[in-house]
Amino acid sequence: MSLTIKKPGRGRRVAAGSLIAVAALGLSACKGGTDAASRPSSAASATSSDTGQDSGAQASGGQSPGAKPQSSAPGGHRPPAAPSVTPKGTVPRTTQSRSSAMGASDRCTAAAMSLRLGRADAGAGNIRYPLIFTNKGKKACTLRGFPGVSLINRDGSAVGKPATRAAGAGGVVRLQPGQSAHAVLHTVNEGVTDTPCWAKSQIVYVYPPGSKEPMTTGSDGLRVCGGRFDVTAVEPGALG
Repeated sequence: MSLTIKKPGRGRRVAAGSLIAVAALGLSACKGGTDAASRPSSAASATSSDTGQDSGAQASGGQSPGAKPQSSAPGGHRPPAAPSVTPKGTVPRTTQSRSSAMGASDRCTAAAMSLRLGRADAGAGNIRYPLIFTNKGKKACTLRGFPGVSLINRDGSAVGKPATRAAGAGGVVRLQPGQSAHAVLHTVNEGVTDTPCWAKSQIVYVYPPGSKEPMTTGSDGLRVCGGRFDVTAVEPGALG
C-alpha cells in the first residue's frame, strides 16, 4: 500500500495571500481611524489656545501679545481730554461796556449846563455860597458827587488852593431840562482864626462831578479866610 501526498496548489497560496493583504488593510484602517480621531482634539486645542490669545488681546485694548502699543502722543501716553466747563455767574464783556457807556451818556456834561454863583449866606462866623448847575440841554441828565473847585484870576493865576471835600458824597441828582442842582462853597469870616485871608479872586473854576471839561463863573469878589475852603456834594434845587 502506498501513500500519496499532495502539495498545496496554486489556488490555496493565492487565497492565503489575499487573507494576509486584507488583514494588513484592516490594521491600516484602524490606525488611520485612530489618527483621525486624535486630530480634531489637537485642532480644538490649537483653536482654544488661539481664542484665548485673542480674548486676552481684546481685554488689553485690542492688541495681540508681542504687538507694540499705539499712542497718539509722544512717549506712549494719551493726552487728557480738554475740560468743557462753562463758567457760571460771569457777565459778558459787551454788557459791561454797554452799561458804562449808558452811565457816561446819562451824565450831565459841561456843554449841557450853565453855572453861576449864588448870593452869600453869612452867619455865625461862616460864609456859604451856592454853586448852581442848570441843565440847559434838551434831555434829562444826572449829577453825583463833588465838583472840583478852584479860585483864579483873569490871567489864569491861582488864588490859594483848591476846595477840599466836606460831608458825604450824596446821591444821584437827576435834572430834567431847565432844572438845577447846587453844591455849597464854605469859608469863614475874616478874624475868626489867626490864619490870614487869601487875596480876592475873580473867577470860580469848576469841574462838574465826573467831568473832565471845566466851567467858569464870576466869583463876585469871593475871598477865603481862616484857611478854610471846602465844597459839598451836589444836591437838588437852586439856592440864592
